[in-house]
Amino acid sequence: MGQIKILVVDDESRMRKLVKDFLIRKDYAVLEAANGEEAVDTFLENKDIALIILDVMMPKMDGWQACKEIRTLSKIPIIMLTAKSDERDELLGFELGVDEYISKPFSPKILVARVEAILRRTSNVLQDEILETGEIELNIAAHTVKVKGKSVELSFKEFELLNYFVVNQGVALSREKILNNVWNYDYFGDARTIDTHVKKLRSKLGDCGDYIKTIWGMGYKFEVEEE
Repeated sequence: MGQIKILVVDDESRMRKLVKDFLIRKDYAVLEAANGEEAVDTFLENKDIALIILDVMMPKMDGWQACKEIRTLSKIPIIMLTAKSDERDELLGFELGVDEYISKPFSPKILVARVEAILRRTSNVLQDEILETGEIELNIAAHTVKVKGKSVELSFKEFELLNYFVVNQGVALSREKILNNVWNYDYFGDARTIDTHVKKLRSKLGDCGDYIKTIWGMGYKFEVEEE
């Protein structure tokens, strides 16, 4: 099996080199792009890219637009880098289907750890693992969901959230616990991040969205009522 390819997108060559050097030490193959247009073109030319690290503030096409373009084509995991710490930017990133959101300055070692965590979740799964509960069916390997027999399009993070709910069915889960497990790191952002994802997930699940119960003042519980 060949090296896993990661696309690093940043208009600062020093930042690209810094991230690239740390990724290469972990034996990843790294492709580079200096702006959003290059990122989209490089992604289209290399179908085997496994993950994208995408800066927000760039010339020609910024990270938000590049993310939108790529999301119309693929559910590939995307880590967003930004110099801003405004929670509105963070929520926008999650609305667009961003999987991780890291503010500059950041620790390259932490970035690499998050890259590895995402790739573990997307690569090292059982090929035939199917989870079924109520009228929902999750194919863990393919990252696909069927509700009442019909396919439903979920973002990477929405799928991970649903998977976590299903695996912990009947358990009261605090927002902190959900974020720490689904996002795979200690998260210090606003609780609206998880609430935004739950709202979108419920909407996409239709009637089955009622399986996700709100526990006021704490978090959520996934419960399928017996008929």
